[in-house]
Parts: sequence; structure tokens; C-alpha cells
Amino acid sequence: MNAIRAVIKAWELTRGASGPNPDGQLGQIVEVMLGTSARIGEVLAIRRRDLDLTTTSATLRICGTVISERGVGTYRQEHPKTDRSNRVIALPSFTAGALRRRLAIMADHSLDALVFRSRECTPLTTANVRRQLRKVLGDAGIEGVSPHMFRRTVATVINEQASLNLASELLGHTDPKVTIEQYIRRNEQVNPLTAELLDAAFARADNGRELA
Repeated sequence: MNAIRAVIKAWELTRGASGPNPDGQLGQIVEVMLGTSARIGEVLAIRRRDLDLTTTSATLRICGTVISERGVGTYRQEHPKTDRSNRVIALPSFTAGALRRRLAIMADHSLDALVFRSRECTPLTTANVRRQLRKVLGDAGIEGVSPHMFRRTVATVINEQASLNLASELLGHTDPKVTIEQYIRRNEQVNPLTAELLDAAFARADNGRELA
């Protein structure tokens, strides 16, 4: 994660000879995904009204998603993937900080303004964000990173540090089985307690020396 952050930061500090300069959104989007486990469409659907950054316990309400339809275009859908996906998430400090920096430079102060959007004030497409992330990291030799990887990473950390149920709640899943089967990385390291238990049950009094 530190390598990914460093690459994105370095890219955002560049100033190209042609085309628009990076505006900081990519790094901020990553910080939101990493601090919420939100799907990329859910992140791109965040509006001012969905945030409460005025207190120490900053919160984000997930209540929509950005989708693209052929013949219709890209727009904000007024509900996320499932009913359970509607949720209010307490934000870690690094995510709240990224969102405060984003709001500070936004010209549109209306409550329905999308926090992340194009220079034409239209919703960003999930495909373009994926493509940009892949290119920026790929140019630095980091392959295989997608927005969904951040979601799986968050699920794994919460499961290992707390519980499966908490990870499932954070991800907005209706069934923890989905969380464990599709999102949590399997830990190959078996609890070393097994060695102590087997020693207690079967260790030889002579410490392994062959009996006469």
C-alpha cells in the first residue's frame, strides 16, 4: 500500500507539457476505498450531503452508486447494489483527511455536488478510474491492482484484526459467507498453538531418543 500511495503521489505532482495536469482525485479515491471498503461506483457517487466531517468521528453515508449504460450514459443511481449496501461508515483519519482536502478545493458547494467528478462536472466513470489506476501503477512496474483489490484487502484486515461479521457489515454484505468466500484472503499460516497441543499429547519423555 505504501508503494502504491508513493507512485500515485509522484504522478500527481507531475506537470505534463500537454493535456490536463493530475488534480489529486486518484489518490483521494484510493484513500476512500482503503478506509471504507466501498465499491468504486459507491465512491464515485459520494455527494457533499453524504459526508459529516465536522466532528472527530467523521462519517460517510453510502447510499448510491455510479453506473454507465449504453444509450443512457453515466449517472448516479439513487441506491447502491443491495439494500444492505446502504450504510453509514465511521472514517479513519487518513480517509477523512483526504475528503477534507477534496472539499476544500471544490467550487461547487451545493449539497448534491459529487465529490469526485470530471472537469465538466459530470460523474467519473468506473472504467476510466480503473484504466487510470492501472496505467499509473503499471508505468511504475506495479501490476494487478484494481479497485476491487482494495475492497478485498480491507475485508482481510478487518477479519484478521476483529471478526468476519464486522468485515461483512463494513462491506455491506447480507451474508458473511460471501465475505469469506470471495473477499478474504486465506491465511496459510496455521495457528502455532497446534504444536504446543501436540507436544503436550505426544512428546516422548526421552526427548526423541530411541529406546534401547
